[in-house]
Amino acid sequence: MDTERIRDTARRRRHARRRDARLLVALAAVFVLALSGAVGYAMQPGADPAHEGLRLVTTTNFLDDTVRRIGGEHVETVRLMGPGVDPHLYQAKASDLTEMREADAVIAVGLYLEGSLQQTLDEIARTKPVLFAGEAIPEEKLLSPPAGAAPEEEHDPHVWFDPHLWVYVVDSVTDELAKLDPEHAADYRRNGAAYRADVLAMAAEVRALIERIPPAHRQLVTSHDAFRYFGRAFGMEVVAIQGISTQQEATTADVSRVAAGIAASGVRSVFVESSVPRQTLESVLAAARRQGSDIRIGGELFSDAAGDDGTPEGTYLGMVRANAETLVEGLR
Repeated sequence: MDTERIRDTARRRRHARRRDARLLVALAAVFVLALSGAVGYAMQPGADPAHEGLRLVTTTNFLDDTVRRIGGEHVETVRLMGPGVDPHLYQAKASDLTEMREADAVIAVGLYLEGSLQQTLDEIARTKPVLFAGEAIPEEKLLSPPAGAAPEEEHDPHVWFDPHLWVYVVDSVTDELAKLDPEHAADYRRNGAAYRADVLAMAAEVRALIERIPPAHRQLVTSHDAFRYFGRAFGMEVVAIQGISTQQEATTADVSRVAAGIAASGVRSVFVESSVPRQTLESVLAAARRQGSDIRIGGELFSDAAGDDGTPEGTYLGMVRANAETLVEGLR
């Protein structure tokens, strides 16, 4: 009897050890999967392989923010361009091509903003939806490019600096998401309407800020011609050294022309741009100072890219509002 009891106890202990071993193996597998998932997420920010909604590729970070605000929990975006990236010059990497081919749709600003990416976007459009959201804006509201622009640049693409034009983009994205995912169309339309109201409210805030600048000081001098829509919308004179695309380099004549204008007009400040190198603007500053101007740098503006992720300036609403605040500080 004692022998049987000992054998039974030994069997129970062996079973317990096997059960514990299986549990440890299972826990280890879960840990490995969790770790690999975390690493994968870090390697591909913004992408969740388990996400069951729409998978979208966007171009600029301020457009991505707009798409996320409208799409909410039903969309997952992969953004091609981050803070400080110039969309005029950005070229697709091999990983970008993979993302675009695997996405449900691609959303770009269009109007030849993504100039170096345009051919790639056109090729992708042969096999899947590509929305050029800026093309929803009525043509009569678009500005023509300045003299010397490339033939492809039929319009100035920097439409986001007039919030009253950006609401056309909001509406276009809303309609596209509703078409791609009819099941959640009501959510997209509700989000789009709320975001549209936020954009227009921001426009009113910006107008109130600009009115704090004395009318004689409302002159905005920057590196490239990204702010003409802003100037038209909020009553500012805009002077740029380069054209609407940074693909066009400023010439010595451009530098001399702008420097002479600064010296003659008494402009108080010029502004650098977060996505454009400062060298050309610094050349203008030096030339203007040689002509007796006491011009200074008034601050940094977000032009073709929003600010850092996780900051107010990293959103569309925040970047435009921050620009207005910078202009007030630099010009009043």
